[in-house]
Amino acid sequence: MELHEYARHDAVGLRDLIAAGEVTAAEVEQAARRALEAADAELNALALPPFSPALDHAADGPLAGVPFLIKDSGPMARGVPSFLGSRGLKTVPGHDSELMTRLRAAGLVTLGLTTVPEMVVSFSTESLKHGPTRNPWDLERGVGGSSGGAAALVAAGAVPLAHGTDGAGSIRVPASCCGLVGLKPSRGRVSSGPDAAEVTFGMSCDFGLTRTVRDAAALLDAVHGPAAGDKYTAPPPARRYTEEIGADPGRLRIAVTTTAWSGAAVDPEVAAAAVATGRTLEGMGHLVTEASPEVDWDLVIGGVVPVAVACVASAAAPGTTPGTPPDPERFEAVTRHALDVAGDLGALDLMGALAAQNRISRSVGAFFTGHDLLITPTLGQLPAPHGTLRYDDPGHTMTSWHESLFEYGPFTVVFNIAGLPAVSLPLGWSRDGLPIGVQLVAPYGREDLLLRLASHLEEALPWRGRVPGVFTGA
Repeated sequence: MELHEYARHDAVGLRDLIAAGEVTAAEVEQAARRALEAADAELNALALPPFSPALDHAADGPLAGVPFLIKDSGPMARGVPSFLGSRGLKTVPGHDSELMTRLRAAGLVTLGLTTVPEMVVSFSTESLKHGPTRNPWDLERGVGGSSGGAAALVAAGAVPLAHGTDGAGSIRVPASCCGLVGLKPSRGRVSSGPDAAEVTFGMSCDFGLTRTVRDAAALLDAVHGPAAGDKYTAPPPARRYTEEIGADPGRLRIAVTTTAWSGAAVDPEVAAAAVATGRTLEGMGHLVTEASPEVDWDLVIGGVVPVAVACVASAAAPGTTPGTPPDPERFEAVTRHALDVAGDLGALDLMGALAAQNRISRSVGAFFTGHDLLITPTLGQLPAPHGTLRYDDPGHTMTSWHESLFEYGPFTVVFNIAGLPAVSLPLGWSRDGLPIGVQLVAPYGREDLLLRLASHLEEALPWRGRVPGVFTGA
């Protein structure tokens, strides 16, 4: 299979070719391996050499034979080391997570591990362990984070889809930077078991990055649903998510805002993409108004920083994870600082953070009693040049560090706190040809609504014909 032919197909397209006998799964895998080698040489997006052989997988799953990558933060795959992007940490799980079990059962051919920032706590993927992961649209710019390696390789055509996680925007931010579909499901939609009841106190979830809306639907069909012992689960969908593609969403009440709740400046080109999306939806017959949830930004910062510190420290502290003992001397500055701060963090601090999150969730939830959908920019800025978001200012505190991240990406974290489904779509492009993501947010449990509307926007404002500067099939 030639690279140019391989790279033009999404996951559903490759699956259908294999099922029809037009190409074999082995031929697709070999094309993917060649594509990964070519793309990674330019983008620096793999945390390890490609797996040889691929991880075990079903031969007859719904995505059988489709190449796939997992992120260096989970899902935990039996025998596959995890580093969390750090020189000072290594764990080797002895069993699969529930999500990994489902990915294998889907027939996905897992070929590698993608790069992340250390401890997955940044909107840039530039760890000291690996160096910067480069954006296929502009090699001088970053890919976002924390699912940056995954986004780079999907955008470049090396694989049609890849695993990602999202605790504050870590799927949607790289999707915006790299011109992809980045869906964050509702809290409880994808199981985090069996080793965690909830990740980052319920702020984080697993899913993936894709180039098409139908691939996002197919992946969600394959992995959603409760597992035994889950702390909570999202309500089941009325039908398969793939059946929502192209379905009539009805006449929706859609709000648009381009004003960051933090007061951060928003690039005019970025804001214009969100406004133009609203106009397109208005032209489709939806009721579109300018409106926004009430969000107290001090509560956002107060609700996020103690939780982030606790989670980083938990991952980095000796004795908290199986495997090689952590080496604090090899941690980056942000991790060492989190460990220092965690020593002064008490139970009441965490309880206060969770109380702040509850207040935000109630306010945002109330907004969606009067609106069916919210549109915002995904990021506040265009993809950042390398080095922009490095934690190398000796004056940084954990609070100022997070404020700097949210200055760049002020629109995503609120919906991690609230647990709502949100998707970034590549609906805008800068004068210089850089992708601009537009975020769509729905009420809790309404991924079906997001996928319906996203599929209509994909048809009205198609993005599949655009090809990044670095492309394995070119």
